[in-house]
Amino acid sequence: MVAKLTDVAALAGVSPTTVSRVINNKGYLSDKTIQKVHAAMRELSYKPNNLARSLQGKSAKLVGLIFPKISNVFYAELIEHLELELFDRGYKTIICNSQSEPEKEREYLEMLEANQVDGIISSSHNLGISDYDRVSAPIIAFDRNLSPSIPVVSSDNLQGGKLAANQLIKAGCQRPLMISGNDDSNSPTGLRQAGFTEQLPDAPVIHVSSNFSALRKEMEIKTILKKYQPDGIFTSDDLTAILVRKIALEADLSMPQDLKLVGYDGTAFMENYFPQLTTIKQPLKEIAQLMVDLLVERIEQGQELPEKHYILPVTLVAGTSA
Repeated sequence: MVAKLTDVAALAGVSPTTVSRVINNKGYLSDKTIQKVHAAMRELSYKPNNLARSLQGKSAKLVGLIFPKISNVFYAELIEHLELELFDRGYKTIICNSQSEPEKEREYLEMLEANQVDGIISSSHNLGISDYDRVSAPIIAFDRNLSPSIPVVSSDNLQGGKLAANQLIKAGCQRPLMISGNDDSNSPTGLRQAGFTEQLPDAPVIHVSSNFSALRKEMEIKTILKKYQPDGIFTSDDLTAILVRKIALEADLSMPQDLKLVGYDGTAFMENYFPQLTTIKQPLKEIAQLMVDLLVERIEQGQELPEKHYILPVTLVAGTSA
């Protein structure tokens, strides 16, 4: 049976009003009384109703995080940084895994709105502008153009694409190409392709859907290697780069002699387990700090931000793959 506020009051030997004052940090209370109430709450596993508190005009101190695939190493690390930053600022997080499904994303948005979260950080974009504009809570987007009114934080995708292309040029590649995920030409991530193409205008760019299974992606990449016989490849994410490396080695292609490879993301996971991969590193910790700073500023000051797009620099991490 779920414990009630009156149960906490009875166990602590105080009135329900006193319990409410402890929960809401309202009025003068002795340390002894506060400790008794918290002890009773722990013993009964009592959780205050954040929604009820928000309806009374009190902040629920909750932030929703909507991401397309939390099993992805990049998103997992970013979410970890965001949770730590938000916790340090006094906010708890609700993590929503949209799996790139529009209906799931819509339901999560409605759920967060119903629970009156203080703010939302989203990197999932399968809905129309109107869906996000209807949300009253402040929103900060990561690498997605959700709506003209919603600020976007991203790494310098254009420069990242240029750095990758220049690395392949420097390595002497004669048949370079890029393997990208979904066609993100309408989002900041699409600038990776733009930067690559600016430096290598004749190089093919092949889209392999991010929604494909690992087996389907492997089949697509094998076909690309056979058809184009590239000597240099830039992939728009590190996990695809690792899959390319696996397929290339199975085909007895040596790296970097036969094939140069550059990825994009530069997570701690890749740094620890695949340090040989040359990649474009996004500053994950700084991205998380900036997004939380901007969101908290909007929550606590209630004002629009002066900029709509915040871009952080990327760096080339030189491994042995290119």
